[in-house]
Amino acid sequence: MSDRADNVVTAPAVADPDDPLALAEYAPGGAVALTDAERWPTLDTAGAERLRRVRHHPLAPAWVHQTGDRLSADAVHRVQQPLPLPGWLDEHLATARRLPAYRRQADRLRDLASWPTLTRDDLLDDISAFVPLDADLGRLIEGSSSGTTGRALQIPDDVEEVARTFHLLVRLVTEQGIDWQPDPDRMALAYVVHQRQAFTYTSSISSFGQATMARLNLHPSQWPHAGQRTGFLLAQQPQVITGNPTSLAELLQPELVAGLRPLALFSGAMALSLPLRRDLEQAYACPVIDVYGLHETRPIAASVDGGPFVILDRRLHVEVLDDAGTPVPAGERGEITVTAGENPLLPLVRYRTGDFGRLVHVAGRPALADLEGREATRFVAPAGTLVPCVDLTQHLQAGGARGWSVHQAADGAVAATVVGGDSGQIRAALEQLLSRPVAVTAVATLLELGEGKPRRYRSDAPGVL
Repeated sequence: MSDRADNVVTAPAVADPDDPLALAEYAPGGAVALTDAERWPTLDTAGAERLRRVRHHPLAPAWVHQTGDRLSADAVHRVQQPLPLPGWLDEHLATARRLPAYRRQADRLRDLASWPTLTRDDLLDDISAFVPLDADLGRLIEGSSSGTTGRALQIPDDVEEVARTFHLLVRLVTEQGIDWQPDPDRMALAYVVHQRQAFTYTSSISSFGQATMARLNLHPSQWPHAGQRTGFLLAQQPQVITGNPTSLAELLQPELVAGLRPLALFSGAMALSLPLRRDLEQAYACPVIDVYGLHETRPIAASVDGGPFVILDRRLHVEVLDDAGTPVPAGERGEITVTAGENPLLPLVRYRTGDFGRLVHVAGRPALADLEGREATRFVAPAGTLVPCVDLTQHLQAGGARGWSVHQAADGAVAATVVGGDSGQIRAALEQLLSRPVAVTAVATLLELGEGKPRRYRSDAPGVL
């Protein structure tokens, strides 16, 4: 969450002169937009002191950014409860018909099936066309999503919707039989990343007893002193830790396993392998909840056991479509398409996520199976047989890999890079699946697969589409 807004007071952002790859936007204190009183209108003396202790802890990193939830007293109460669901879709479509993007075809847009699909490129071209003309821009904060293309999309986020998403996490933890309540002696939430440069900050969660939270970069370059990273995390004892598999894998360091006591771990943004899930569960004896979602839609579904992702009880309608935009038969694979009504500043209708999976049911609830996020890659065997990437996933996980990247070149040659597991078993399984030799390279960490959201599968071979 960012404080970027009108009337920003910007200090000169100076990149590290000793680091030729340093970017000025990640220089600590590069921009200051609001005062503390504006960031946290309800912050009391005790909450301010908790925040001060984190900000100025002797082992704290150099915070890059300053941010707050900007919740009024009334908003604090509103965000603690989910939005009501009865009738939401009809209201949502009525709002969307008035968007500038649809004004020329509004008369033809009736039930959901009559609406065209929407892609990320549409938002990149003119996201303002998808913001209601009567939106309360006083509640706007700017978010950024890089997707998998690297072309950033600036997203209008709503302060209350962002805060409400935190309470969704609280409910998901509660559903696992764990009572997650504010603890004045512990940080409530640590959001961890692991990359060379990243926005980091600490904040107070106004709607959760003014408990503290932080976005932390676990990359060693951000912790110049020996033991600083471990010492800070152990001092804060975050109740819940969330991140992507690359950053969560860092939590398996023995000194962290020995000292941290999280109530739950959340994974998102990238596919979580079953071996990494098992390692985290065994290390911390707590639930590992894998959440599927996009910045544009917020959380869509969650898996608590490594099985299908159960669609969340939110203002969401999920379809699985073919290339022509037609729903595929039940249980068949297609592109996940979401109508999302949680963010009043970005009411999306039939948004094609670029992710693929199957719509199934788990205990009577709709769920997404065989989710390969951003990928529907197939590999070609010498005889021309097409092998879907989900088949490779099953055997890579069976071989114990925590993460991987598999690439097929234009000439058909296949190379795999794996983290963890039995390289010999993995090579044999992939060679049997693909009926061709596979070069397998083992690396030590998920970060070596690439920063950000590395593609797990790529195929340049002809005939794979």
